[in-house]
Amino acid sequence: MNYISPTAISDRGLELLSATFWFSVLATFLLCVAGYSSSSQSSSLKPYVTGNFVHDWWFGIQLNPHFLGIDLKFFFVRAGMMGWLLINLSILARSILNATLSQSMILYQTFCAIYVLDYFIHEEYMTSTWDIIAERLGFMLVFGDLVWIPFTFSIQGWWLLTNKAELTTAATIANCLVFVIGYLVFRGSNKQKHMFKKNNKALIWGKPPKVVGGKLLASGYWGIARHCNYLGDLLLALSFSLPCGISSPIPYFYPMYLLILLIWRERRDDARCAEKYKDIWAEYTKLVPWRILPYVY
Repeated sequence: MNYISPTAISDRGLELLSATFWFSVLATFLLCVAGYSSSSQSSSLKPYVTGNFVHDWWFGIQLNPHFLGIDLKFFFVRAGMMGWLLINLSILARSILNATLSQSMILYQTFCAIYVLDYFIHEEYMTSTWDIIAERLGFMLVFGDLVWIPFTFSIQGWWLLTNKAELTTAATIANCLVFVIGYLVFRGSNKQKHMFKKNNKALIWGKPPKVVGGKLLASGYWGIARHCNYLGDLLLALSFSLPCGISSPIPYFYPMYLLILLIWRERRDDARCAEKYKDIWAEYTKLVPWRILPYVY
């Protein structure tokens, strides 16, 4: 601690945000160069796949690019998650030094720390998610992982540094329940999907899985909604903001942004699955009509 102040990040947030943004731009440029050099130009306007590349009409984009044996998708996600935790710890240190540590800050820090640590414990489940399977690694993912995750996800902590939120006992208990329910749904649904991909006969909630067309899981969380994992993620995002109270919309930017992102992602995933599975997907959507939130959407 004699070399680096624990509040270095919280004291220089804007400078670090700017540096990380330009690093994201540079990384994306290099990915574009690698994609362009991977294929000859084509007059076809329809994307096609060769190996690890998805080719548009003039260049290729690697789905899972590697550099020196490192999977860059996982590298950027890991960097973002670790950056989020380091930012939060620096904010916590500043709050302690300023003698402004509150119950709200403790709740927020605890929820986020559990979420980040849980990610690394169960990182294997990421291999069954849209990000790894289908999302192209370009500016959206690089910027999202290196800038958006650590700086935007920590917006509640920044807000609590200069604002005070008084929570009643009932509000605190409700906040904890939202986090626990969100965690159980998010982690449980991702685990069920991952285990099903490894063994399509593995029990779901103690029963044999219900499978549509021999490919699509329609049991457990995946029999309730087509993306229960998104619902869990949204509840977790809400639980990170609730410690800030309801006096300002600023701490709720993250869950509002995530809602828009996940609806957009769900729509793209639905279109991709409809094209890939055709009649099987149509049968599955009839069996499981709700996209994210049962009886609402």
